[in-house]
Amino acid sequence: MNGLVFLIPIALGLGLLGLVAFFWSLRSGQLEDLDGAALRIFVEDEEEGEA
Repeated sequence: MNGLVFLIPIALGLGLLGLVAFFWSLRSGQLEDLDGAALRIFVEDEEEGEA
C-alpha cells in the first residue's frame, strides 16, 4: 500500500508531462505535414559521384 503513495503521483506526473509535450508539438507545428513525410520515401536521392 505504501508503494502506491509514490507510484500514483509519479504515474499522474508522467501522464501530465506527456500531455504537455503533445500540446507543445501541436502548437509548434510538428504535426502539420503528415502527407509530405509519408510521400518522401518515394523520392529517390541522387548519389554523389554518379554520372
